[in-house]
Amino acid sequence: MSRGRSDEKAAQPVGFPPVALGALRCPHCQSPFSQHGRALRCTSGHSFDQARQGYVNLMGSGVGDTKEMVTARDEFLSAGHYAPLARLVAHEAARDLRRDALVVDAGTGTGYYLAATLARAHAATGLGMDTSTAALRRAARAYPGIGAVAWDLWKPWPVQTGAADVIMNIFAPRNLIECHRVLRPDGTLVVVTPDSTHLSELRTYIDMLEVDADKLTRLDSSLQSQFSLTGRHDCEIELTLEPEDVHRVVHMGPNAYHVPPSALAAIRRTLTVTAAFVVSVYRREP
Repeated sequence: MSRGRSDEKAAQPVGFPPVALGALRCPHCQSPFSQHGRALRCTSGHSFDQARQGYVNLMGSGVGDTKEMVTARDEFLSAGHYAPLARLVAHEAARDLRRDALVVDAGTGTGYYLAATLARAHAATGLGMDTSTAALRRAARAYPGIGAVAWDLWKPWPVQTGAADVIMNIFAPRNLIECHRVLRPDGTLVVVTPDSTHLSELRTYIDMLEVDADKLTRLDSSLQSQFSLTGRHDCEIELTLEPEDVHRVVHMGPNAYHVPPSALAAIRRTLTVTAAFVVSVYRREP
C-alpha cells in the first residue's frame, strides 16, 4: 500500500526488479535491456538512467499529473478512504498468480493499487507505467518488487508480447490493442471505472465532472472482440470527509482542472458521501 509523503526522500536501492526488467523492451529499437549501475541499457546501446527515487523515464519529456495532484492523491489514499476498493482489486488481480508472474499497472499513479496486489501475491513482480514522474517517484517505492517507468499509454508499450499475467487499468486511459498484445493467452485484465453515482453528494456543493451513465456498456463493447467478461463487482464506500479531505479528493484527479478554489473554500463542515466503483474482470481471448 502507499506509504505516504514521509517516504518521498527515502533511499531507493539500485536495481530494477529482474522480472520487470526482462519484460521491458527499448522504445527505440525493441531490444531487451540489461542493468548497468543506475542505467538500463539495451543491446543496441540506448541507455536510460534510473532516477534516485527508482523509476526510469523511457519517454523523455511529457505531461502528467502535477506534483500537487499527486500529493493530494497520496494523502487521500494513505488515509485509507479507498482501502475496500484496493482489497477488491488485489483479490481479483492476485487470483491464482504463478510465482514469477508479472502484473502490469497501466496508469499506476502512486502505485497504491499495485502495491496492494503485490502484498497479496508476494512472489509476483509489478511493472507500473504512468506519464507523471511525480507519481512514479512514489510508485517505485510503494512496495518491494515494483518497477516503475514513465510512458505514454497511448503509444505502443515498451513491453514484450505476452509478458504480463495481469494488466490493471484503474481510472486510466485504455490502450486495448496493447493490453491484448502484452497479456499472455488467458491473461486477466482488471478495469476499474467510477459508477455514475460516484461522489454524487458532492455535486450538491461543487460543479464536478459527470460520469457517463453508459460507461460500462461502451467498455464492454470496446472489449468484446478480444476479451471476455468473467466477473463484475460493485464497490460502494461510505466516506466521512473533512473539508481538507474534500479538497484532496477533488484535486487528485481531472476535477482539479475544473473546480474553482472558491467552491472548495465554501465547504467548511464534515460531509458524508458515497464513493461508487465498478470492478470489471476480463480474460484475454486468443
